[in-house]
Amino acid sequence: MKFSLFAHMERISAADDQKQLYDEFIQLCKIADDGGMHAVWTGEHHGMNFTISPNPFLNLIDVARHTRNVRLGTGTVIAPFWHPIRLAGEAAMTDIITNGRLDLGIARGAYSFEYERMMPGMDAWEAGQRMRELIPAVQGLWQGDYAQEGEFHSFPKATSSPKPLQENGPPVWVAARDPNSHEFAVANGCNVQVTPLWKGDEEIADLMGKFNDACAKHSDVPRPRIMLLQHTYVADSAADVKRGAEELNRFYCYFGAWFMNQRDVSQGLIDPLSDEEIAAHPFYSPEAMERDLVIGEPAAVIERLKKYEALGYDEYSFWIDSSMSFERKKASLERFIAQVMPAFQ
Repeated sequence: MKFSLFAHMERISAADDQKQLYDEFIQLCKIADDGGMHAVWTGEHHGMNFTISPNPFLNLIDVARHTRNVRLGTGTVIAPFWHPIRLAGEAAMTDIITNGRLDLGIARGAYSFEYERMMPGMDAWEAGQRMRELIPAVQGLWQGDYAQEGEFHSFPKATSSPKPLQENGPPVWVAARDPNSHEFAVANGCNVQVTPLWKGDEEIADLMGKFNDACAKHSDVPRPRIMLLQHTYVADSAADVKRGAEELNRFYCYFGAWFMNQRDVSQGLIDPLSDEEIAAHPFYSPEAMERDLVIGEPAAVIERLKKYEALGYDEYSFWIDSSMSFERKKASLERFIAQVMPAFQ
């Protein structure tokens, strides 16, 4: 099983300096590269200081300047915000600039906050349909002389300019959850990214089951790869495990608040949650986080990841976004590289 880093700039306070946050993001990417991780992933978000990444291609091109070996993945671009010709061309140019290190992850998006501002009136169903139209179009444009008469985009014969450096284009990954999205990915020759979010090992097994079912249904297609994305904290003591669980519980309470899209947002920052609101959350708690996320000392983390490897996951992505301090993120990542990864070599 390969290992990768999934990271963004996170700004949770008006006092946080944006340049410092970006420099810290780059430092984490360099640690991943120096430590032998397979890839670095970063996504696309708009108007949200909670996750800052308006164009992941810009970030990945800069990460390429600071690293030597890691693959560089979009985790993910938001399909409805892109015209196929633009996405095909920008991804291809990124692939050239990064010397063929790009992986292109694509999703429908998750936050209604972004939909309201970028595509007013669009719901999650339409976003998913836009993704299903976009991916074959991008693949066709990389091959060249591709025309489309679609529900959302129509254009005469066109070719991605430039074409990607990698033959047939960068690997395409689809963020999948329901059986239909798994089947779409496999049928279209795409790899699959999954995350259980806070739902734990039962969801992780269920997601692999959906992927296996999709592969069996499309047995004429070579089996693609599947990546598991999960919040991870490698602790240095039992007390540190408890602290990490408390911090990730707070993170998920804010994640849930952004997802619900019911609180005021000013200057890109959501109205703060009180300690009482965090403590009263109906299904997030530090105990649930410790149970359902990968939070533990190295031996416990290894034991858990061995189970995921046995399920058939090809890649495990260390989701480091957590609203923790940079120093705590860095220490956890360094422990993962030094004390967890060697158990899988």
